[in-house]
Amino acid sequence: MENIPENIKEILEDCYPYIKKFNPAQKAVIESGYLDNKENTIIAIPTASGKTVLGVMAALKTILNGGKAVYAAPLISIQNEKIKEFKKFENHDITIGRSPRSSDLSVMVFESFDALTRFSWNTLREVDTIIIDEFHMIGEFSRGPTLECAITRAKKINPNLRIIALSATLENMDEIEGWLNAKVIEHDYRPVPLNKEVLDTEMFNTKNKNDVIVKIIEKALEENSQALSFVSTRRFTESLATYVSGKMKKKISKTQKAKFKKVADELLDVPKKKGSKPTSTCVRLAEAAENGAVFHHAGLFNEQKEIIEDEFRAGNILMIAATPSLMYGVNLPSKYVAIRDYTRWTSRGPQNIPVFDYLQMSGRAGRPQYDTVGYSYLIAKSMDEAMDLEERYVHGLVEPTNSKLIENKDAVLKQIISQVASNLSKTPEELQEFFEMTFYGYQMKNNPSMSLFASDSLQFEIQSSLEFLLQNGILMATPNGLKATDFGNLIAKSNYAVETAVKIKEYASHIEEFNSYELIYALAETPDLPLISFKGRKSKDPVREKLSSLGLFAVDIGNPEATCVSLVEWINEKNEFQIENAYHVYSASTRRSAYEASMLVRFTKNTLEVLGKYNFSKDLDILSARLYYGIKEDLIPLVLGVKRLGRKRARSLVDIFGEDLRFVSEKELQKVDGIGPTLAKKIHEFSEL
Repeated sequence: MENIPENIKEILEDCYPYIKKFNPAQKAVIESGYLDNKENTIIAIPTASGKTVLGVMAALKTILNGGKAVYAAPLISIQNEKIKEFKKFENHDITIGRSPRSSDLSVMVFESFDALTRFSWNTLREVDTIIIDEFHMIGEFSRGPTLECAITRAKKINPNLRIIALSATLENMDEIEGWLNAKVIEHDYRPVPLNKEVLDTEMFNTKNKNDVIVKIIEKALEENSQALSFVSTRRFTESLATYVSGKMKKKISKTQKAKFKKVADELLDVPKKKGSKPTSTCVRLAEAAENGAVFHHAGLFNEQKEIIEDEFRAGNILMIAATPSLMYGVNLPSKYVAIRDYTRWTSRGPQNIPVFDYLQMSGRAGRPQYDTVGYSYLIAKSMDEAMDLEERYVHGLVEPTNSKLIENKDAVLKQIISQVASNLSKTPEELQEFFEMTFYGYQMKNNPSMSLFASDSLQFEIQSSLEFLLQNGILMATPNGLKATDFGNLIAKSNYAVETAVKIKEYASHIEEFNSYELIYALAETPDLPLISFKGRKSKDPVREKLSSLGLFAVDIGNPEATCVSLVEWINEKNEFQIENAYHVYSASTRRSAYEASMLVRFTKNTLEVLGKYNFSKDLDILSARLYYGIKEDLIPLVLGVKRLGRKRARSLVDIFGEDLRFVSEKELQKVDGIGPTLAKKIHEFSEL
C-alpha cells in the first residue's frame, strides 16, 4: 500500500482487507502519478488485474478533498455489484448511491449518466471525477454511441471534469487518447497467468464438441475448481448443461452431490415463491444443477440468475453454460473457460466473433486469490480448423475500436433530439459542431482517406435525420432556430428508441376505440419491449389461435406474437407455468416484459396527452396497473391498496370473501394461505378506508 496517501490507505485496508500489496500493473499505474494530477487517464490493463481499485482510489481522492465522483458502468448487473462493493465506504462517512444529487460516490449505468448530461447540468457541474468501467464498450453498437455522446456533452458542460477510463488494451489506443485528451497507462501484467489453447475433437477421438468440454469439466472436478462454457444460443446453453450433468452424474462424490442438490432446490424454489409451478425450463435447470452444471440466460427468473452467480462464486457450482453476453456481466471468474462456439447469429446470418470478444471471454479464466494459472480453451471440430482458429484468435490482432455512432441510426436521432431539447444546439451548424467533437468526428477528421469527406458526410447524416424528425413532429423550425415539440421533449426525457416513440404516436393518432390487446401487440413490435422467445421448434399454432381469438391477425408468428400472447395471459392472471405449457415460450421472462410493457403504456398515455387526447387516460392507467401486477381489473384497488399482497393472495381473498372485505375479521383473513397477522392487519385497515 506504499505511495498512496494515508487517508486513502486507511479506507482501502478496511474495505479491501485481502489486498496486502499492489501487483505490478497496479504499481505501474500508481507510480505514474495519476492520483496527483488532474489529467484524463486511460488505465489499460488485463482483466482481473485490479482496475476497479485503481478507479476507486481516484474517486476517494476526489471525495476526501470535498468533491464528488461518479462510477459509470454499462450494465445494471455491474451497477448493483459495485454498489454492494462500495457500501463499505459508508463506514468512512462517504455516501454511496445511484445519483450525484444525493451521493459522494454514485454508481450509474451509461444511460443514466447520459441523462445527467442532457438535463441536469447543475448536478453534472458538481461532479469532479468520473470513472468509466468497461470503457472499451465505446466501440459496441448499442451502448457505445450513448457513452461517446455523453462524454462529449460532459466535456463541454463541465470542462473541469476529470475522466478515468478503465479499459482492456485496444488496438488503436492512440486515437482514443487523442480524442479524450488523455494519458494512457498500459501494462500487460495479469495476476493469474492465462494459458490460451485450441482443442479439437480429433484429439479426444470424438466428433462431439460437448465431449471435449466434458473432459475439461472432469479436470476441473479433480482439482476442486470450476469452469465457464460459452455457446452461441440459449437453447445450446441448456443442451450443454444437460449433457455435462449426465456425464458427471457418476463422477461426483456424495458430499458434492449434497452440495449441488441444495443449489438445485434453491433454484426450483424460485417459481414456487412467485405462485407458479416450476416451468419445464426450471425443472431442466434444477436437474442439471443436481450434478453441478447449470445454464445462464435471459429466459430464467432474475432470482435464479442471482442464485447461480452467488453459488458459483461460493464454489457450489461446477460449470455454467452461458451465452457470450455473460462476458460483460457480473464478475464470475473461474479457472477454466471453454469457448465451444465461435460464431454468433446476426441479421446477416452466422458471423465469426471478433478477436476482442474471444479475449474478453478468455479473460474470465483464472481466479485471483484462488488460482495460480487460468486456462482458456477454444474448441474446434478438426485439427485443420484448430490451426486456423489458433492463428485467427490466439495469435490474431485485436480489431481497431471504431465509433458506431453513425451506423446506429437511432443513436443519431436521439442525440439530435437531446441536443435541441437541452438548448445545446439550435441550428444544423451547431449540431454538426457537436458531432465533430464525438469520437466518430475525431476518427473521421484524423483518417487520411476520409478527412476530405468527413464534413460533407456528417452534414448529409444530420440533414436526413432532421428531415425525419421534422416530418414526424419531433422537432420544429422557428425563427429562433430548431426547437423540440412537446412530443420531442417527451422522447428526450425517456430512454426509448425514436422508432418506438414514432410507432406509439402513429398508434395514438389513429386510435378511435381503446383495445388493450391491440396496444399490447403494437408495443411488442417496438424495439424497447424485451421479447419473450419461443423454446425450440415446437408448434406455434397455439399462439396463432390465441391471437385470432383476440381479434388480432398476424402473417408471421415470431417472438413479438409470443410476447403479446404471454402478456395477455399474464394480465388475465395466468402464471409462468401455465404460459409456458400453453405456448412453448421462456415464460420466466414474462415479469420483466410485463414491467417494461407497463412503463411503455405510461409513455403511450403521455404521448396521447401531448397530442391533446385525454379520453383514454383512465383505460391506459388500468392497463399499466394490470401489466405491472399481472391482474384482472377487479383486483386493482386491493393490490394497489395493500403493499406486498400480490396477485395470488388477492385473488384468493376475493374468491373466498368477495370484493367487500369490511366485515371480514383479521382472524378470518389469516385462514387464507400466505396471509399472516401483519398482512391481515394491513388488509383490514385498507378495507375500512
